[in-house]
Amino acid sequence: MTVTSPTETLLVEQAGPVVRVTLNRPEAMNAFDDDLHAEFPALLARIDDDAEARAIVLTGAGRAFSAGGNTADFPRFADDQWARGKAMRQARRLVDAMLGVRVPVVAAVNGPAVGLGCTLATLCDVVFVADNTFLADPHVTVGLVAGDGSAVTWPFLTSMLRAKEYLLTGDRIPAARAVELGLANHAVPGEELLERASAFAAKVAGLPPQAVQDTKSVLNQHLRSAAVSTLGFGIAAETHSHDTPEYGAIADRFRQPSPPG
Repeated sequence: MTVTSPTETLLVEQAGPVVRVTLNRPEAMNAFDDDLHAEFPALLARIDDDAEARAIVLTGAGRAFSAGGNTADFPRFADDQWARGKAMRQARRLVDAMLGVRVPVVAAVNGPAVGLGCTLATLCDVVFVADNTFLADPHVTVGLVAGDGSAVTWPFLTSMLRAKEYLLTGDRIPAARAVELGLANHAVPGEELLERASAFAAKVAGLPPQAVQDTKSVLNQHLRSAAVSTLGFGIAAETHSHDTPEYGAIADRFRQPSPPG
């Protein structure tokens, strides 16, 4: 049975112990607006409280996994300090929710995972990615500090030098390279992606739940410790980015009306 969240920004489909969660803003490449920011951690909490849930498969509707932040918010965050503060608090809640959810989360990265979308994918416990797509965290290219997740997790997943190479440039990381770097586990043909991710989730869901869930929690303690020491600084630095002239120039681009069709 498929149900939607109250905001319809998420689709939830449960088959026994495996819950498939689909980011559902395909017209915006599943970018995170206020509704999705609020609903996603709330959904993870509901799944956490479901005694039958043993694993999550996370994917995106349409042609993207997630484009990350909402580009329409660029001018709003440049002008409205309260709105940007709320967005940063929401970003922290999302990271905390992903690190704290008890059941394993298997990413099925069906298309581009960019910015916050890339952070979300790499916060999952196992990552399957379509072999014709890419990951990227291009915060710096739009005048923002990469402070809301990737700078915390990537040094653990890959290495400090490799994290710096990609976070300081925002370069795209093709699927095969993401596997090589340690940002994904498996690059697979797109037509096999959901089947492979779901099969892995079902395998994990069939194992003793306390052993699986507490093993995940022990491993995630490394990331939680890193988040405690660095995430607050990163979010503060990213918040400050919104006041720079470089970010202001980017925001101004999104104020311009579209040319006549």
